[in-house]
Amino acid sequence: MTGTTDTAVPTAGVQSLQLTPEAKNLAQNITPWDVEGAVVDGKAQPIDYNMLIEKFGTRKIDAAILERFEKVTGHKPHMLLRRGVFFSHRDLAGILDRHEQGKPFYLYTGRGPSRDHMHIGHMLPFTFCKWLQDVFDVPLVIQLTDDEKFLFKPKLTLDEVYANSAKAVHELAAMGFRPEKTFIFSNMDYMGGAFYRNILSISRSITFNQAKATFGFDNSSAIGRIHFPSIQAAPAFCSSFPEIFGTRKDIPCLIPCAIDQDPYFRLTRDVAQPLKHKKPSLIHSQFLPALQGTTSKMSSSIDSTAVFMNDTPAQIKNKINKYAFSGGQTSLEEHRQFGGNPDVDVAYQYLTYFLDDDEEVAQLAEGYRKGEISTGEMKARCIKVLQEFIGEIQERAKSVSNQLLADLQNPSFPRKFASLDKK
Repeated sequence: MTGTTDTAVPTAGVQSLQLTPEAKNLAQNITPWDVEGAVVDGKAQPIDYNMLIEKFGTRKIDAAILERFEKVTGHKPHMLLRRGVFFSHRDLAGILDRHEQGKPFYLYTGRGPSRDHMHIGHMLPFTFCKWLQDVFDVPLVIQLTDDEKFLFKPKLTLDEVYANSAKAVHELAAMGFRPEKTFIFSNMDYMGGAFYRNILSISRSITFNQAKATFGFDNSSAIGRIHFPSIQAAPAFCSSFPEIFGTRKDIPCLIPCAIDQDPYFRLTRDVAQPLKHKKPSLIHSQFLPALQGTTSKMSSSIDSTAVFMNDTPAQIKNKINKYAFSGGQTSLEEHRQFGGNPDVDVAYQYLTYFLDDDEEVAQLAEGYRKGEISTGEMKARCIKVLQEFIGEIQERAKSVSNQLLADLQNPSFPRKFASLDKK
């Protein structure tokens, strides 16, 4: 459905050829493990994020909260906020209140290391977290859920997921995270102590019926899977990290994550106050589309859907040219006459995630709609931006030392923040 020249695939053909006769009408399915847009009359649909806000009971990030963010922090909102990539939240206003009052909070996000390198979609919460950390000057904890991947990916071994965690730390270090502000931990390494005590308290507070209703578990689900939500919930309680927060239980966190992770933290918020902890706040992102189109997210499991952080410039170019779905017309002549649709054009969509220049992004969309910018030109700009983004991190990765990796994963590394002295 893609092309390497200015001849593009019409938008009407988005993924429809991949559907079986039995799949003519399917509801949208968004879980922590599956992300699929709806199917209507045999045609795959883009993911409906407004429907997710309504279904999950979250709040839309609107102009008012962006204005307040800028007023409270003194910083123009990050491009991922400005463009609605982070589009939904739970109690973001409460975090802004705390910052305004000089009260402490921390950031928490994570990564499930299902393979040896992350793809560019995985980088979004980390890019955003690095910016938030710099703006707010707060601690960040990053959970590597190697245990989850072992439980939910039957083909992976314990050794493989553990090795993938180590490689994830290396890529995160190359993004500029520093041990003075950041603690990165593998669940397989950090399990025990205060962290495990919180896991036990959480697991006793969530019933099997609640877990079934939230995650769809059934009688054939492995007990490790059923228990795992309590493990992902625990870092949302500050007492899981006594080396940073001591014995305090009154410091909330802000969790930037993709919207499919919200079910974990709905349960966490339900049990937080009974366990005498603060409810976590969340800010949810949309999914980076797969190369094949906006009806599904980029996946580590399928190489042809993703651009990986270890891809070479030539591989990036080939993937975008060969696989990136186009919103253009069937020929360059028709494209010049009728224009294209940037809303479904994958190359343009990637630019909205990785190109910081608002004016250029707007000009690219307008030029594409008018037919003044061709599919080939849009892909060429996307290729250059992604090559630069990935290339810079690959270059920094060469200078990451073993000592830096050890410090980032050392729970006792000195991490001092003035705001932690306030209640």
